[in-house]
Formats: sequence, C-alpha cells, structure tokens
Amino acid sequence: MQATAYTYDPETRTGQVLLDDGTPLPFGAEAFDAGGLRLLRAGQRVRIETDEAAGTGSASRITLVTLQTF
Repeated sequence: MQATAYTYDPETRTGQVLLDDGTPLPFGAEAFDAGGLRLLRAGQRVRIETDEAAGTGSASRITLVTLQTF
C-alpha cells in the first residue's frame, strides 16, 4: 500500500503517514526500523505494510515503512 509521510520524530523513530484518502495512520519505531530507513521527510511517498484487524479488512497497525520505488 502507498502513503505519504506526514510526520516523523527522529528521536523516537515514530510518526504518521497519510493514506491516499487523507486518513492519518500512525507508525511505531518497529515499523520504521523494519523498513531500513535512516530518515523520513514530510511529503515523501512511502510504501507501507499493515496488519489487518481480524475479519474487518481495515488496517490495525503499520508493520513496515519504506520508500516507494518503481
């Protein structure tokens, strides 16, 4: 899934992304670390992976944040 970096705190390695529909979704340090990034700037396009809430089809938490590549 693609999103846009919205906020990022380099000290805690946490932040938020905006989904394409404008919905903010927070991510934790574990998701940031899993993507192998060192820095994230607001406005960057990113690829995210999520755990889906059981049976709902909606994202419960981000498990990976990395740069979008083509």
